Amino acid sequence: MISEEVSLPELLAPAGDPEKLATALHFGADAVYVGGERFGLRAMAGNFTLPQLEQARRLTRRRGKKLYLTLNAYLAPEDFPELRNYVEELRPLDIDAYIVSDPGIITLIREVDPRRPLHLSTQANTTNAAAAVFWQKNGIRRVNLGRELSLQQIKAIRAGCDLELEAFVHGAMCMAYSGRCLLSAALTGRSANRGACTHPCRWGYALVEETRPGQYFPIEEDGGGAYILNSRDLCLIDHLEALIGAGLDCLKIEGRMKSRYYVAVVTDVYRNALDHLGAGRQEDRNSSRRRAELETVSHRPYGSGFLFPEAGGQIHPPFSSYIRSYDFVGVLVENPAGFPLVQVRNRFFPGEILELVAPGMERISFSPAKIRTAAGDFLPVAQPNAVVAIDLPAQGKPGDLLRRKKTPAS
Repeated sequence: MISEEVSLPELLAPAGDPEKLATALHFGADAVYVGGERFGLRAMAGNFTLPQLEQARRLTRRRGKKLYLTLNAYLAPEDFPELRNYVEELRPLDIDAYIVSDPGIITLIREVDPRRPLHLSTQANTTNAAAAVFWQKNGIRRVNLGRELSLQQIKAIRAGCDLELEAFVHGAMCMAYSGRCLLSAALTGRSANRGACTHPCRWGYALVEETRPGQYFPIEEDGGGAYILNSRDLCLIDHLEALIGAGLDCLKIEGRMKSRYYVAVVTDVYRNALDHLGAGRQEDRNSSRRRAELETVSHRPYGSGFLFPEAGGQIHPPFSSYIRSYDFVGVLVENPAGFPLVQVRNRFFPGEILELVAPGMERISFSPAKIRTAAGDFLPVAQPNAVVAIDLPAQGKPGDLLRRKKTPAS
């Protein structure tokens, strides 16, 4: 339980495209971070065109939420004329903050849009209070701390500065120092620092002796192979009270490349945990449910990263493959007739057991006896991309998701 004097931190969720942005807001995010078509670190995400950013700005403002735009790539000299034009185009949108890391980008934004709040990306490797103060003097309002920090180090930084502090609490980790990696550029020509990482740290590796080409010797960590550069996914759901006590102003979820289902469930779980802490209740009936919910999304083995160095074994996973126990089968959408329809993502059949996933950790099992088109014609199966009508639990609202438990064969 946190004291009444401590306010809850902002919950910041990823939005790789407009659909995921709407989902993050529906499931309780206080703010969302998105990427434009250039200059962010997720070039393969759906990302937002200027018209889409304008729509996102209207939606977040209407909901009373914040919108942050990533401009956190490291740029070459030839990129700056285009960046200047882009910032000029962005200025009328009045986005709540830009997320940046390159000092050159910071300087350009200060020239073109000097009143725009700036948040410093984890790519800038801020791991001490002196660095945070330096960035504050250079126009930074918030710093995302390096993921290499322990809880005690976060407390020390909080004691040594007065700007806003943010930290990741969930999602993929990178074995490179705060994500500053050259491995992808060296092996494939696609730079992680310019948003085009091919994730070679996830690949399996073997040893070869130069006079014996074609003979590969395994570097076995286990029977599944060697993934010596791989890392666990971060999961700090059990440590939110400690992080709030350390003085963080924002808790950030990684995942602009992740699915809409991932955004919904992870945002919902962390929202529920924060609301519980804010209510000051002693008993927490949802603690085990939250952890179980986080197991339903696609992830690698979870760990607490570097937060507790004394725990050990929280970085390297026992295997590299993803774990997922549910399939995302659809999302409820608006219907002019007044009842929600389902936009299908994975096919399902009449009589299958589905679950409604709604905000507030609401999970309701049901089995639709019939599937119909929006016009009322019966269908033997709901196919991906179709919009269908089914009998739903009364609580279902547009924006809620549907899922199906995976069978061992699936």
